[in-house]
Amino acid sequence: QLQLVESGGGLAQPGGSLRLSCTVSGFTLDYTGIGWFRQAPGKEREFVGTISRSGGSTHYEDYVKGRFTISRDKAVNTVYLQMNDLKPEDTAVYYCAVNRPGGSFYKPEGYDNWGQGTRVTVSS
Repeated sequence: QLQLVESGGGLAQPGGSLRLSCTVSGFTLDYTGIGWFRQAPGKEREFVGTISRSGGSTHYEDYVKGRFTISRDKAVNTVYLQMNDLKPEDTAVYYCAVNRPGGSFYKPEGYDNWGQGTRVTVSS
């Protein structure tokens, strides 16, 4: 059974940092890519970034590029989302999910096995 669990959310000040974790079970990170999405209240779920199956390639949406970094540690089956220079508009619930083979990597429809999400609030 494929399972993903996010953690690391919380309250941060503008300009601050948080690191989110996505720990997977039931498969290895070599199986497929992992994506991060976020959903703010009243808004649709939006793409944040993704890391490829090999771990050698990452892609980010423009609004986080240069501030957020995705990495992974295969030894602990975990994918990380390092978020720096946080802005109030980054406030959302953040989710990780498994990129379906052949599925779009920037649309939620291309993903399965969503985690429960972790809430990030950026406020002074």
